[in-house]
Amino acid sequence: MYDLISVGNISIDLYFKGKTFTQNKDRFFLALGGKYYADFFHEDIGGGGVNVAVGVSKLGLRTSVFGKIGDNAYKEVILKKLTDKKVSTEFCQLEDDYYKISSILLTDKGERTVIHYETSSHLLKEFFLHKDLKKAKNIYFSPLEHLDLKEKKKMITYLKGDKTLTFVNLSALDCRRPVKDLVGFFDALDVLIINSHEYSELIKRTYEKIDFRKMEIKLPYLKDRILIVTDAEKGSYGYQNGQIYFQEAVKPKKIVDTTGCGDAYTAGFIAQYIKSKNILLSMQKGAEYSSKKLGRVGAN
Repeated sequence: MYDLISVGNISIDLYFKGKTFTQNKDRFFLALGGKYYADFFHEDIGGGGVNVAVGVSKLGLRTSVFGKIGDNAYKEVILKKLTDKKVSTEFCQLEDDYYKISSILLTDKGERTVIHYETSSHLLKEFFLHKDLKKAKNIYFSPLEHLDLKEKKKMITYLKGDKTLTFVNLSALDCRRPVKDLVGFFDALDVLIINSHEYSELIKRTYEKIDFRKMEIKLPYLKDRILIVTDAEKGSYGYQNGQIYFQEAVKPKKIVDTTGCGDAYTAGFIAQYIKSKNILLSMQKGAEYSSKKLGRVGAN
């Protein structure tokens, strides 16, 4: 039985860093017809499902990932890297002519620009072919922007038992939906983890007007569920039953790569919460693990 099954994307990530990548303030400028030479290259796996599964595994729990892998030249690379990172590949779905690839241009300060390609695909049909997915003690659902809320709720309900904890990260697109579309969905989760800008979309208020140290907007459809809001270097906030928690961001010695920072926080939070059921301690672990991730290249 797995401590966590992480449902989400699996990708190949190709990292490039070079002095010839011309920059101006917060943008790369690459000329049409230009040729640029990288001084640094790194290949790894990424995607929301993978990043959280790997992080929780590194923190001592048994994990598996459910997601698509293309039956192409990258298949064996992905499967080997998952195995090396101690994440089970039992629920990886092979699909012909499927690709999910990100090329990531890094700056010296760890900021990045991502060029992404993904073949159109669908997880829902294959999901229900796996009765063994019920082996999970806990479930994590990454944003999965291509699935609508009804499909996500159907998948979560399929897995969820009386003692199963469900951790969910919604996309900004989902958070923009009308409240009436969200009410039923929240019945299927235990912990919602989103960033501050997604939260602003959720409560329909501009980011600059939100005081995160106060629960200004009541979310009755959350009921007694836990809401975690991350706000980058400003820290993170937790809310449950009127109680508000705050965790300062943990500053890394040096920022090498910001890719996957939010997923790292999520992994740290989930791993600790599974162990302790303590919200503040879990937020602390999320901040610490996110800081460690910032100090290395790669999304996990």
